[in-house]
Amino acid sequence: MSTIYLAGGCFWGCQKYFDLMDGVTETEVGYANGPIERPSYEQVKAHAGHAETVRIAYDPAVLPLRALLEKYFAVIDPTAVNHQGGDFGIQYRTGIYYTDPADAPIIDAALADLAQQYDRPLAIEHLPLQNFYPAEEYHQKYLEKHPDGYCHIHFD
Repeated sequence: MSTIYLAGGCFWGCQKYFDLMDGVTETEVGYANGPIERPSYEQVKAHAGHAETVRIAYDPAVLPLRALLEKYFAVIDPTAVNHQGGDFGIQYRTGIYYTDPADAPIIDAALADLAQQYDRPLAIEHLPLQNFYPAEEYHQKYLEKHPDGYCHIHFD
């Protein structure tokens, strides 16, 4: 199994989106790459500096990282700075955070290919994971618990 951390705006919809993929074995929403240890949702909402992020455990034999990233790119605006859909703020920035240095060249190549499709610069952070703190339980699998909850990703 492999793990990658993806920030794509509100983490509720991102978690559901990745949960529906063959090859994804587990997801968890949380707060990544921010300055405060174990932040609360209220702190993150107040622009503490963390990104709403989904930790994704996946089987690369079924879903290679490059294919996973292509699916991620399909549901974000990669040029939007600190927002996705109707959500605005630093916590809604996009980011690819990795723990395995071998993932860096795959991420770089995918981003280079994506950049060729746009006439504006990409706004996707791509960094080693600095920290990840799981979100409160009520955020986990939120759209399963609240099927009519808001999401910038459309599941048609």
